[in-house]
Amino acid sequence: MKLKIERSKLLKALGHVQSVVERRNTIPILSNVQIEAENGGLALTATDLDLSIVERTEADIQEPGATTVPAHTLFEIVRKLPEGSEIEIAQHSDQRMELKSGRSEFTLACLPKEDFPVMSEDDLPHNFDIAAEQLRRLMDKTKFAISTEETRYYLNGIYLHVTSEDPKLRAVATDGHRLARVEFPVPEGAAGMPGVIIPRKAVSELRKLIDEVEGDVSVALSDTKIRFSFEGAVLTSKLIDGTFPDYSRVIPTGNDKNLDVDCHSFAEAVDRVSTISSDRTRSVKLTLDSDKLILSVNSPENGTATEELTVEYSSDAMEIGFNARYLLDILTQIEGDSVKAELADPASPTIIRDTADDSALYVLMPMRV
Repeated sequence: MKLKIERSKLLKALGHVQSVVERRNTIPILSNVQIEAENGGLALTATDLDLSIVERTEADIQEPGATTVPAHTLFEIVRKLPEGSEIEIAQHSDQRMELKSGRSEFTLACLPKEDFPVMSEDDLPHNFDIAAEQLRRLMDKTKFAISTEETRYYLNGIYLHVTSEDPKLRAVATDGHRLARVEFPVPEGAAGMPGVIIPRKAVSELRKLIDEVEGDVSVALSDTKIRFSFEGAVLTSKLIDGTFPDYSRVIPTGNDKNLDVDCHSFAEAVDRVSTISSDRTRSVKLTLDSDKLILSVNSPENGTATEELTVEYSSDAMEIGFNARYLLDILTQIEGDSVKAELADPASPTIIRDTADDSALYVLMPMRV
């Protein structure tokens, strides 16, 4: 194998694939990235056995070939080379790969390509295209609510499905304390797809990959795998094998107390008063009365904080507590100037809506304060 490539092109491709590689591995070859020089360019592949990424980039291929080298080491070498430099890569034996750039020379240990695990190409019968912008919004508005609790593994991802009534492509995530739901018109070809749970790591890697994509992303899936293809990259992931709970049961329908508040002012006030709260509870109390909202925090260790906001509220006076960080996570996703909260009582879940985006809905469980 022998090739020349611009540093910027190799760095961009390596930056995408190396983040899939786990820092600690009991299987040595899983720490490596597969480098395949073929006619027309260079293909880089990384996997952790559950997630696989292949990215292709332009290169001057002088001799085709393939090997595997440590992913993070190669990435750090390329990252530290001068901007605008050209890199020469050559493999003269099965055990060593040489990298040259200017006066810098590196020799990296290789493992044979034949030992590199390949994710099986299952039949993915459901295929559709979705605009990259829609996919970004779908993930941004839900991924913060993905559970990190490993015992409830079926909540460790985004549930993507097509609703039966008034069909919509809907994404839902919940950790039991908050729920995020967003929906879009059903893309052509998605109508018969099964409901699938996309794992947290796949969501995170996909979100980074499509940050600069402007066109469509091609999605193919089955009951067990999902594949995203776009602009020279293909990300394939196993799906979470579990049943997502019936989330509609936790979305209240009888909340009759309506609060309208300026989103920016509300978020800043929550952030300010929560400075005083202890990291463990992070609770903030909302006291509601006619067109007035008082936010307060009382911490035995740190003291107290209060702030008053003028709001639109005409129902009975009430007090309710929330986790400040959970509340801020939701307010960060609000696109409009104002946010609407639908409340029932201090012990019942609250619905939060974006006045500028009726496709998104959030549910937040209260805390005792």
